[in-house]
Amino acid sequence: MGANLSSVFIDPNVLSPCGSLYSQSPSSNLTLGDLPESCVASILAYLDPPEICKLARLNRAFRGASWADFVWESKLPANYVHLIQRVFGDDLTREISKREIYTRLCRPNTFDGGTKKAWLDKITGGICLSISSKGLAITGIDDRRYWNHIPTEESRFDSVAYLQQIWWLEVDGQFEFPFPEGTYSLFFRLQLGKAAKRFGRRICNIEHVHGWHLKPVRFQLWTSDGQYASSQCFLSDPGKWNLFHVGDFVVDTSNPPMNIKFSMTQIDCTHTKGGLCLDSVIVYPCKIKERLKHF
Repeated sequence: MGANLSSVFIDPNVLSPCGSLYSQSPSSNLTLGDLPESCVASILAYLDPPEICKLARLNRAFRGASWADFVWESKLPANYVHLIQRVFGDDLTREISKREIYTRLCRPNTFDGGTKKAWLDKITGGICLSISSKGLAITGIDDRRYWNHIPTEESRFDSVAYLQQIWWLEVDGQFEFPFPEGTYSLFFRLQLGKAAKRFGRRICNIEHVHGWHLKPVRFQLWTSDGQYASSQCFLSDPGKWNLFHVGDFVVDTSNPPMNIKFSMTQIDCTHTKGGLCLDSVIVYPCKIKERLKHF
């Protein structure tokens, strides 16, 4: 019986020297390019953006499907309309496709007079924010005996605030931004020493670095809904940019837009400190914190 059942599924041409072993049925000529774009788009919606962009180069069907709005809307933050309005100042959502919105958000977009940049992390889809030293309230910043803004290619904002020497270190800032729901970490990006280039090589002058080993720097963070975090540490590792973690905060979209305040202080009039470069304050989603080790 088994032999008879098997014979039902045997292609008689296989037994022929000129059989279909060397020929193809019409259905075997189908390729990925013959798939309907709607089917391809439904598949792409389950993939990450980098994978979608790679598959878009396969053929015309995949390229067309990669522009489907519902594919990219699933990759955008839930409140992307508010993000567009805050960063670009207008409603681009009526004029361009969702893919173009995603592309624009992935760029470091400058706003608030050039003092802030916001971008979408391509891997996690989380929103990141950076505030330049010029967007912070720094005690003594207008007195060139203490602080100077110096140009550098090592900053997203092309300049950093350099502390020559001071007794009273106090840096404050605040902002309101429509972060999507989630948990975020706030950091100060600092460096001991002044970096420069000589004969095409990076050098860092740490001659004027002093006072940071005597007392730790205190970092604090407050939110308008009552969250608070603080940390303190000694500044070390001269010649390298480091991210100093201030604390974490949680955004709940059921609440009004959150206002965040933060500070960095080292107040001790028994000694001076100097030789510090302050680049920016950065906010990252907590889920990419591990990648910051290689920042």
